[in-house]
Amino acid sequence: MKKVAFIPVLFLILTSCSSVRVNSDYDKKVDFTPFKTYAFLKSGIDKVEISDLDKKRILHAIDDAMASKGFTKSESPDLLINFFTKEREQVDVNQFNAGWGYGWGYGWNPYFWGGRTTVNRYTEGTLYIDLIDAKKKELIWQGEGEGVLTKDTNKKDEVIKEFVTKILEQYPPQKK
Repeated sequence: MKKVAFIPVLFLILTSCSSVRVNSDYDKKVDFTPFKTYAFLKSGIDKVEISDLDKKRILHAIDDAMASKGFTKSESPDLLINFFTKEREQVDVNQFNAGWGYGWGYGWNPYFWGGRTTVNRYTEGTLYIDLIDAKKKELIWQGEGEGVLTKDTNKKDEVIKEFVTKILEQYPPQKK
């Protein structure tokens, strides 16, 4: 009986883990139901300091996510979409020592040198997606996704799609 209870808990833990952490904010006075069309804010996207290939990946992922929500691209849009990115190098240092030591407890012993130190370097990035009311030229919604980036060109499409999908899952906001 204990195994049956353990499996669903383990399943929930494994399925709830995502490599992208997301947040969103929005103007609570805006009614989001009339918005049905979108276009990209070229002047804003041109300023983003990432490779043109990564820009294309993000634009395609946004197109796919918006289409799945029923939006269409338009020359006279209801929404303008802009995005920008930030990235930072992260370094994790872990030190593992072994032994028993008088007065120090388990894990450190001046007479028993051992253990190891590991250093893990990776790039963590943040993608912000802004939705702007095209008529009023006002920001009405912003989504943010943060996670580990990859330099592996075979995985970039997948990582970028995950970022965009997770962010845009929060649009339109669910008013409480």
